[in-house]
Amino acid sequence: MGAKGEETRARLIAGTRELIEEQGYFGTGLNQVLAATGAPRGSLYFHFPGGKDQLVAAALIQSGQEVADLLTAAAAEGSDAAGLVQRLTEVFAERLERSGYTKGCPIATVALEVAGTNEPLRAVCAEVYDGWQHILAGQLTAGGFRPAEAEVAAGQALALMEGAVLLASARRSRAPLDDARYAVLHLLGAEQSGRRR
Repeated sequence: MGAKGEETRARLIAGTRELIEEQGYFGTGLNQVLAATGAPRGSLYFHFPGGKDQLVAAALIQSGQEVADLLTAAAAEGSDAAGLVQRLTEVFAERLERSGYTKGCPIATVALEVAGTNEPLRAVCAEVYDGWQHILAGQLTAGGFRPAEAEVAAGQALALMEGAVLLASARRSRAPLDDARYAVLHLLGAEQSGRRR
């Protein structure tokens, strides 16, 4: 694939990401993607012969990887699990505020819509969440948690943050995210101190 083809593919993915975050999976049609990106219909099916679901999957994977990269970079800079939670919470809060509370977590909107009806996309969302949880669990393990405990604690932290994104969107306030960050830090601190007794 040449540079022009790569650019068109990237444009299609970026346009799809924007639309599904704002309008959801069912609210986004391929004609809207084409209009938003200026890509010809033939290019869409050349790059994504599986159509809408393949394109949405690519958008979800890219969005998830950006968050995973952010967490990995913060870990490499020396942040512990609590630091990763604070960074992730701030990223979600900034996205919500900047978008007028239409965009928070780049995966949640699609996950809520398709979990019971579209197995391939449900699996993509689950894989993205598993990746984020694994990174958090790795930092917890590095901080002294046993691996099984780390996975549970990381899952709880992720669930608190994702639920807070939903509440923040509904209430048009970042307060639920700030509350969730406090709850996660308390949870991780309590878990840590409980093991030190």
